[in-house]
Amino acid sequence: MNKAQQSTLNDIFARPTRADIRWSAIESLIRALGGEVTERAGSRVAARLNGVAAVFHRPHPRPETKKGAVDAVRQFLINAGVKP
Repeated sequence: MNKAQQSTLNDIFARPTRADIRWSAIESLIRALGGEVTERAGSRVAARLNGVAAVFHRPHPRPETKKGAVDAVRQFLINAGVKP
């Protein structure tokens, strides 16, 4: 995991929940942790990490992820055994 991905991980676990994390950075983090990200129908994206799967909606038209989605990604990472 590089410095930018570590920063993204810290941002995801930051409190209060941030609303300025780029979705592309979250996808990069999941891949760096050994997970996979695949396209689904519409703006859906499936993520799989350590046997845990989740489906998220890629934000649009802006690239920043909303707080609710960041909370969902945080919970996905916790369920997959990732700690900040």
